[in-house]
Amino acid sequence: MKIQWTGKASSDLVRLYEYLRPIAPDAAARVIQQLAHAPVRLLDYPRIGEKLEAYRPREVRRIIVGNYALRYEITNATIVILRLWHCRENRSVESDQ
Repeated sequence: MKIQWTGKASSDLVRLYEYLRPIAPDAAARVIQQLAHAPVRLLDYPRIGEKLEAYRPREVRRIIVGNYALRYEITNATIVILRLWHCRENRSVESDQ
């Protein structure tokens, strides 16, 4: 399997870093590094995340990394990182489209 980030997921990382950097630059770098590396464990355990039934028949799941949710889809031999955000943000299925 391989990991692929969507443009929206990559933009989410940039947006988060730009938000946190002026407040706490060291913490911003740490959080981004944790989020960027979190999907690596999915290579060994792709179904470790909670399955999101709203996406059926697609196999979309979610893992929590600290205070952040990372939504991903398992397709053939690829884990596609769809979006990520702070758990307090309200995100819908449509935001992944």
